[in-house]
Amino acid sequence: MQLLHTPADMQQWALAQRSRGIRLGCVPTMGCLHDGHLALVREAQTRADQVVVTIFVNPTQFGPHEDFHRYPRPLADDLARCRKAGVSAVFLPQPAQMYAADHSIYVVEEQLGNGLCGAARPGHFRGVCTVVAKLFNLTLPHVAIFGQKDYQQAAIIRRMVRDLDFPIEVVVAPIVREPDGLALSSRNRYLSTDERQRARGLSQALRLVRDAGETDAAAVCQRVQTLLTETYQLRVDYVAAVDGQTLQPVPSLQPGVAIILAAFAGTTRLIDNTLLGHPTDSAQGIPAP
Repeated sequence: MQLLHTPADMQQWALAQRSRGIRLGCVPTMGCLHDGHLALVREAQTRADQVVVTIFVNPTQFGPHEDFHRYPRPLADDLARCRKAGVSAVFLPQPAQMYAADHSIYVVEEQLGNGLCGAARPGHFRGVCTVVAKLFNLTLPHVAIFGQKDYQQAAIIRRMVRDLDFPIEVVVAPIVREPDGLALSSRNRYLSTDERQRARGLSQALRLVRDAGETDAAAVCQRVQTLLTETYQLRVDYVAAVDGQTLQPVPSLQPGVAIILAAFAGTTRLIDNTLLGHPTDSAQGIPAP
């Protein structure tokens, strides 16, 4: 497994592989890898000859009061997981190597990122789009794999690839969950024992949506918010029913609608979603409470 630390080394390695006719896959991450990330690696391996995992905690997507400095960075464990998974190369740049001291160019999406997490985290998706565009230019993949848990992010990356003509196939893989339904996330390790129990409320709320059979989007979202707040004692950021492609609010629930939510367990912000009518949506398998 190759360890590549500088943008120049990463790009040269990728160019060398492509010159040999090798199809490259990329899995962008911020490290603190878990089984959800490894599922993305396995998906990439079915679509590419060699897979690059990027590990970079990107400062431009964190707000001034968010967890950039305390975001977990268990690098030795991450590299062991990548090696065991058969990853071909890991890109490990430092912020100063990715952003010049006087950097002034950003990639800004102006439609899909306005609501949901974009409203709650101003500037977040500007940072995401900028770093992913840079990572695409350095890893030069034929295919890139993202997770459905970050639904809005995946939609925005797809739009960026389309609008900026990146010659990259973007694949969105299903959410990987704990046995009790909680979506895997690097931030789950912040949770206390009590918070971890209450965090199950996110997946249980999505199960309620699937089982209820109601079509009034506003009424369902209100029921979900009440469940999260009163039963699981979570602080709700938002609950939304949106078109799965445009992310615009919808009045009724039907196939192709995404239910997206964000809530705090203690100080930890967690997100989850379900795409109604989608055969691979992982919310179908969430266990009953």
